[in-house]
Amino acid sequence: MTTATAAAGDEHPERGQPTSGGVAARRRPLAARGGAAAMLVALGIFLSRIFGLVRSRVMARYLGTSDAADAFTSALRIPNFLQNLFGEGVLSASFIPVYAKLLAEGDEDEADRVAGAVFGLLAATVALLVAAGVLATPFFVETVAAGFSGAKRDLTVRLVRILFPGTGLLVLGAWCLGILNSHRKFFISYAAPVVWNVAIIAGLVVGGRAHVPQDRLVVQVAWWTVAGCVLQFAVQLPVALRALRHFAPSLDTTSAHVREVVRNFLPVFLGRGAVQISGYVDLNFASQLGSGAQAALGYAQNIYLLPVSLFGMSISAAELPAMSGALGTSDEVHASLRRRLIAGLRRIAFFVVPSAMAFLALGDVIAAVLFQTGAFKRDNSVFVWAILAGSAVGLLASTLARLYSSTFYALKDTRTPLRFALVRIALTIALGWLFAFPLPRLLGLAPRWGTAGLTASAGIAGWVEFVLLRSRLNRRIGDTGVPAKLSGGLWLAAALGAACAWGVKLYLGLGRPLVNGAIILAMYGVVYLLATYVTDVPEAHDMVSKVTRRVGRPKPVAPTPPA
Repeated sequence: MTTATAAAGDEHPERGQPTSGGVAARRRPLAARGGAAAMLVALGIFLSRIFGLVRSRVMARYLGTSDAADAFTSALRIPNFLQNLFGEGVLSASFIPVYAKLLAEGDEDEADRVAGAVFGLLAATVALLVAAGVLATPFFVETVAAGFSGAKRDLTVRLVRILFPGTGLLVLGAWCLGILNSHRKFFISYAAPVVWNVAIIAGLVVGGRAHVPQDRLVVQVAWWTVAGCVLQFAVQLPVALRALRHFAPSLDTTSAHVREVVRNFLPVFLGRGAVQISGYVDLNFASQLGSGAQAALGYAQNIYLLPVSLFGMSISAAELPAMSGALGTSDEVHASLRRRLIAGLRRIAFFVVPSAMAFLALGDVIAAVLFQTGAFKRDNSVFVWAILAGSAVGLLASTLARLYSSTFYALKDTRTPLRFALVRIALTIALGWLFAFPLPRLLGLAPRWGTAGLTASAGIAGWVEFVLLRSRLNRRIGDTGVPAKLSGGLWLAAALGAACAWGVKLYLGLGRPLVNGAIILAMYGVVYLLATYVTDVPEAHDMVSKVTRRVGRPKPVAPTPPA
């Protein structure tokens, strides 16, 4: 991957101070470092998402789209509001810009004080919320899963109470991520969820092979999930502590920098809270659309989040510390941000456009490859495909918007993304109800197909948010965006790949979903890459050159020992 070049006044590659020797001398290290950072984030996310998909496949094998699967899917989401409210996105927006700036300025003592105070405040707040969440679990289940009743509701309540404390540890893991990202240690925090997924997979396999009833199986898996939360935090903490010179947790808010983190935190917290409300409204809607709707939505979201995380989150996470630590005059900082942003947007579009086309045209193939086994049948794959097709509507907008939001956070402006997030959320809820309930009835469809309407409505609202973010930032730092020529070329290349893949799909048929699906998707990817390469898309040439360099790199020859 390439990355944006540095502007005059950007930080030194090691010490965070302005360098001399001309702009060209500064561009190369920053570009190389930014691209390497994004690749490390992407690699960590890729590993965690792959294990997440394996987890979903094992879950599909033993639970399918049963009531127990619905209960476990909801139970994971309800306490997860802690992680989403206080976790990576919020801390990244509020903590990293302040902490990374202190590191760039060489004030490591104050950086350590800020890190200790943020940890203490976060731990105290989360402990109180975990206790309140366990007590209020029946209320949450009634609110989020209004369509559940009887034994299904009781099972969900039990699972949520088991999972709440573990989720609190995941929030503290997000503090570790903020520390490590600011110190340019990108891999460990994004790969840490691997151990969480492995714990859940182990619980499913142990219980599933013992033929434990599904309601008992998900209870056992919930305890394995808590063990995974402990392991995920334990993996990150020692590395984060080594990055600090001195770690002293406190509740001290006398530091101006700590107060700045808190001020930045509140708007993002409110925005995340609104996003959570929107997500739980979707869960509530899905719980009323028939048995299996929530589970199918969960399977589809696991697929949808792969490109969002790999390409949107990885590039945004890698760029935020560098953007936040940029030094120089206002014009120099804005020029640097603009170049980084444009380069990041191009990289995101290159990978996300074919992902969206694949969801739209080949969603059944993707679902079959990943999940079609055991209790998960062909009709389940088609159902997940419909939900994926809906999510394809806004996939590009949501990933590009992440990078725009990170740019605002680097400018220490957390209120503008909040305002536009509220607009998106209001639209998502209103359109979600319309698309989930009245629209299927008007089209003569079964209620369960309204689940696809939920993801499509979120996509439309995502485009509105993206346009608002881009318009406001362009007025502030200058024109940005993905060039229309590049965007059109990427969509045409993806459409050509989809057409070729469909031809292979018709030839091979629907048997052997794993083998045939792998061939179909490989054809799609190869055609897309070739089409973008021959049309001289720079990102395609960069990708091919990196692969050929690695393949053609000669192996080191061991020195001949002396006679």
